[in-house]
Amino acid sequence: MSQISACLNKVKKPCYRFISTQEISNEKFKNKDKMLRSFLIPVCFWMAKKVKKNNTMIVGLSGGQGTGKTTISSIIKIILEKYFKLDVFKISIDDFYKTRKERIILSKKVHPLLKTRGVPGTHDIDMMLNFFRKVKAKKLKTLSLPKFDKSIDDRLSKNKWYKVKSKPDIVIFEGWCVGAKSQSTKQLIKPINSLERFNDKSMKWRKYVNLNLKNKYKKFHSMMDCLLYLKAENFALLRKWRLVQEKKLKIKNKNKKNSKVMNKQEVLNFMMTYQRITEHMFKTATKYSSIVMSLNGHHQITKLKYNK
Repeated sequence: MSQISACLNKVKKPCYRFISTQEISNEKFKNKDKMLRSFLIPVCFWMAKKVKKNNTMIVGLSGGQGTGKTTISSIIKIILEKYFKLDVFKISIDDFYKTRKERIILSKKVHPLLKTRGVPGTHDIDMMLNFFRKVKAKKLKTLSLPKFDKSIDDRLSKNKWYKVKSKPDIVIFEGWCVGAKSQSTKQLIKPINSLERFNDKSMKWRKYVNLNLKNKYKKFHSMMDCLLYLKAENFALLRKWRLVQEKKLKIKNKNKKNSKVMNKQEVLNFMMTYQRITEHMFKTATKYSSIVMSLNGHHQITKLKYNK
């Protein structure tokens, strides 16, 4: 029996169990065996070979809105833990969003669009850098890390935060703009959509976001050991997938008070704040990512490309 087959036999049941929690009645995962055998298990073998004893490996996992980053990173975590017996901690850049109160202050000081979570500049980057430094240190004391709840558009109370009690072998850090690079001032000039055209005529928002990418975000990206990139075919597809994502969030939080789940128009407006960086990553991230996973229109991985 090959190593891939042996791994599949070991992880199939827990992976399928997790996948079932991510499905809704009319959105079922297809070709699960192929996704595991041909793509995600080989990626895990590649990662496991790079792990060094007592040295936490930070793996960035990036991809546009709705590409399945949380699902893919969760399956990778299951495989690495069940078959390779590695200690894996997974967290999203979304968990490091500034609080709603902090973003309101930022929107008044810099630009109204910064009230909307998402773009570089709306995360607590110092908290992220501190986490990366501490997890990379030889000894690790218990870390408390934030949890963000999109349905209330704010952080959960501290008693519900993540607790990291021992030094992990691997940290999977996933997020839509993880690994994104800044643009030149010239590239910022032409508005990419109506939101930029009418809500950012002065380019103040674009410049602020870009400056953050150029400085502090570049610093934390340099601390990652590798980057996995989920590449969708186009931005229109991401809009479609993001609407499905919001539908799932609505089902999950239907009985929750003060829910901030968005309607269709709100999702489309929200996606416009992501468009510039996402489309820039379509062109550039495929060149500098360690592994590029290409997705088809049905959300399935069709190809792996290893760059390093």
